[in-house]
Amino acid sequence: MEQRHNRIYLDHAATTRTRQEAVSAMLPYFTELYGNPSSVYEFAAEPKRAIAAARKILADSIGAAPSEIYFTSGGSESDNWALTAAAELGEKEGKKHIITTAIEHHAILNTCSYLEERGFDVTCLRPDEQGCVSPESVEAAIRPDTCLISVMAANNEIGTIEPVREIGMIARKHGILFHTDAVQAYGHMRIDVKECGIDMMSASAHKLNGPRGVGFLYIRRGVRVRSYIRGGAQEHGRRAGTENTPGIVGFGKAAELAFAELDEHAETERKLRDHLLGRILTEIPDTVLNGAESRLSNNINVTFRGADAESILIMLDMQGICASGGSACASGSLDPSHVLTAIGRSEEDARAAVRLTVGYENTEEEMDYAADRLKEIVARIRRMRGAEHSSGR
Repeated sequence: MEQRHNRIYLDHAATTRTRQEAVSAMLPYFTELYGNPSSVYEFAAEPKRAIAAARKILADSIGAAPSEIYFTSGGSESDNWALTAAAELGEKEGKKHIITTAIEHHAILNTCSYLEERGFDVTCLRPDEQGCVSPESVEAAIRPDTCLISVMAANNEIGTIEPVREIGMIARKHGILFHTDAVQAYGHMRIDVKECGIDMMSASAHKLNGPRGVGFLYIRRGVRVRSYIRGGAQEHGRRAGTENTPGIVGFGKAAELAFAELDEHAETERKLRDHLLGRILTEIPDTVLNGAESRLSNNINVTFRGADAESILIMLDMQGICASGGSACASGSLDPSHVLTAIGRSEEDARAAVRLTVGYENTEEEMDYAADRLKEIVARIRRMRGAEHSSGR
């Protein structure tokens, strides 16, 4: 196979290119307007105003009040804060049971493991074979000592959109805090925290063409969680530390553009996704789609039976195509995807799964190039594996 050097990026679930508009908005706060927004002099006024403007953009995008938005370093920090804070609130009331799902991001699952070490009991619900968590299973798992329900808005590996509103209503009915990890969903689908009964929600800028290293945690007014980082009065006294003004400004601008163009971009991505997926399923035999029909507009996750994801990804990279085997946070792991095994895929099928996530800047020509290369690569790997088996190796 001839090596190609022009890059085709099909890993938008891992991260995205920061939009030039966001970069331009950020630049003055690195150089000219670098004042500390917590200071009292006039030079701090513009950075402080810019942070307030970004906070309002983000709050408006989910139907929240600006005072309910707390800036963080990203989705993982937001998830950690939400779970540990809710656990502490529950512990004060003698409630030490948490409900989550087996397909959550590791920022949720690893925090739950930490809380288990502290004496909490965690119920990990298994979804159906399409990755959908039923509201009925959530309600059935509730106990008198349940202090938190945490279910992601959309899965980062297979793209399945979860019934967040229905689960939120169940949590509200039982007086239980409800958190959703919306890192993969925010900016790609509309979420109204009040309509969905969400008490806490995590989001991250770099998933919607914003900068890395900045996110937010929505905390509903009235949920009195502890300070996560102590030392100063920033973020209403709950997260100390000098604000990341450029990152926050970039996040605000990226979110403003993402929601203004959401429908247009979703339609573009859906057409590109369906074109690529159609070719994969019709032209590459023994290929299985992972996930539900109700999925994020840019997500494809397929198992190429008789091949292995590691070899596919290496060969795709040689052809200039960026893809992944699942969550970027688990790259390098030899374990099969916990998401795919949770929906009933065998370890062999999970190790043969590839995630291709398109972006609105991709083209149909790129989809065709990717489909052509995948056909060649999968066929080549299957031939090689067949030869190894026939030789007894």
